[in-house]
Amino acid sequence: MSDDQPNAGEGSAPEEDAPNGADAPAEDRPVEVSETPRGPIHLRGISTRAWEHPADRGALVALRELKGFDIVVRKLSGAISERALRLSLVGSSIRVDRHQYSRVHDAYLSVGAVLDAADLPELYITRNPDLGGMCIGIDKPVIVINSGSLDMLDETELKFLLAHELGHALSGHGLYRTLLMVLLRLTTSVAWIPVGVVGLRVITAALYEWSRKSELSADRAGALAVQDPAAAVRVMAKLAGGGDLHDVDTAAFLEQAKEFETGGDLRDSFLKLMLLEQRSHDFAVARAAALKSWIDDGEYRDHLAGDYPRREDDADASITAEAKAAAKSYKDLFETSGDPLAKLLRKFRDRP
Repeated sequence: MSDDQPNAGEGSAPEEDAPNGADAPAEDRPVEVSETPRGPIHLRGISTRAWEHPADRGALVALRELKGFDIVVRKLSGAISERALRLSLVGSSIRVDRHQYSRVHDAYLSVGAVLDAADLPELYITRNPDLGGMCIGIDKPVIVINSGSLDMLDETELKFLLAHELGHALSGHGLYRTLLMVLLRLTTSVAWIPVGVVGLRVITAALYEWSRKSELSADRAGALAVQDPAAAVRVMAKLAGGGDLHDVDTAAFLEQAKEFETGGDLRDSFLKLMLLEQRSHDFAVARAAALKSWIDDGEYRDHLAGDYPRREDDADASITAEAKAAAKSYKDLFETSGDPLAKLLRKFRDRP
């Protein structure tokens, strides 16, 4: 979750059986959304596709078709690195349960129930004064929250952070990031060829781009879990400027995103590309603006009203359709971008 440090890797959690009514025609199925009198809407049977950014979702659907390779990666990771990871956490951090950090435990159970997570990963608090967390591991993902987050975040903001990391785990980002890294290492065999070096840099840039989009996906999972967009923006503001927002205007904070996108000239456009090239997370103001845009576009409200993809239909997800959706997301971004370079390219494209 840290704005300037990548997650070490995320994992996946088992999917739950299809809810009642799954065999009925789609138009006859009951709306699988429940709401308690004083609690958030529970999104029964929700698929991770509901919060995954189109570019992230397209990559995940395609990579899930690589049968067999993911099993090998899981076994290798589970046998070596994940065992060491768990031992390290057990020895140096505090595992959250009903006896330890009970407030965090209750918040974690709450967001897990909203996202209808069948099996929650182990949760640990580690000594780190910075705001942030991470989801690491493949075969058995583990969520780790920095102790500083408990001091800087209120209850709703903490739930957003927990749900963000849980979203990574449920989407299986760790496994598929590992697969991509394995593929990336394979390209080093041609790194001695000049063309190979260029190809390696392109693949690396694409990997970081996907990582940034996966963070946007996790932000959406957090928003769906807490159902309080203002809290999500506050977390981004605290990531950017620290835990005290008494003298911070979140509206002005969001305005910074417009300045970041549209300000300057072509030199600034190229500088932004260079700054982002090797970042696993987008800048905090840009993430806040992207999340607000997704909420304002209506998909967020549709999901809360019960119109969202179900896990029971995940097997039918089309690679072609998801690839088209990913391409459309980039096309829409290009068409609406206020970036000087994008404006110039549109101007040349539209010339008679």
